[in-house]
Parts: sequence; C-alpha cells; structure tokens
Amino acid sequence: MHMGHMGHIGHLGHDAYVWLAVGALVVVTVLTRSFFLLPDSEPKLPGWLWRGLRHAPVAALLAMVVPDVFLSNGRLLSDWHDARLFAVGAALAYYLVRRNDVAGTILVGTGTLMLLRLGFGWP
Repeated sequence: MHMGHMGHIGHLGHDAYVWLAVGALVVVTVLTRSFFLLPDSEPKLPGWLWRGLRHAPVAALLAMVVPDVFLSNGRLLSDWHDARLFAVGAALAYYLVRRNDVAGTILVGTGTLMLLRLGFGWP
C-alpha cells in the first residue's frame, strides 16, 4: 500500500533520527557500564550486598543455561535420552569433586554435550 511519496529530505530526516537514536544508546550503554569505574574509590555498599554480588556471575550463567537444558521449544523435556541432561550431570559431578573450578565445570559439561551429540548422534 502506497502511503505517499517520501522525498530526499524525508530520508535524511529518518537517517538522522536513526543515528541520533544509536548515539543515545551508545552513551547510555557506556555510562551505565562504566558507572563503577568512574569514582576514585569503591562504592560504599553494605556487607550483605557485597556477599550477594559474589554469586552474580554464577546466577547469570544459571539463568542462561537452565532454560536451555530443561526446555525444548518452550516445553519441558519429555525424554530423558537427551544429551543436555547427561552433560549437566557430568558437569555437576565434576563440580562436586573439584569445587570452585568453574572453567573446568563448563569444559566438562560442554565436552560431554559435544561428545554425545556429535559422537553418538544424541538429540
């Protein structure tokens, strides 16, 4: 459907608007991500918050991984014969033995997943 002719000036206005929006997003992103780098001293946070922030990376990783492990197309897995479940089991076993070796845990889980999927053709 033709909504009217947009001339050369209209395109320039649209391009300027897009570049202005991108520039604003860059500024907001840089400011929010560098918030803790700007002050000369560490921010004064309560002890309970510092203790909680220690767990933030693991919590973020779990928030990304758990849905992918237990859901398929938005539904819970219906078959236990899924490489993801065995990869999580191997990673958990490794973690329980080695404690605090997050990189090793990720490598064991990823290696198990790749072995089962690529080596044995599991879903």
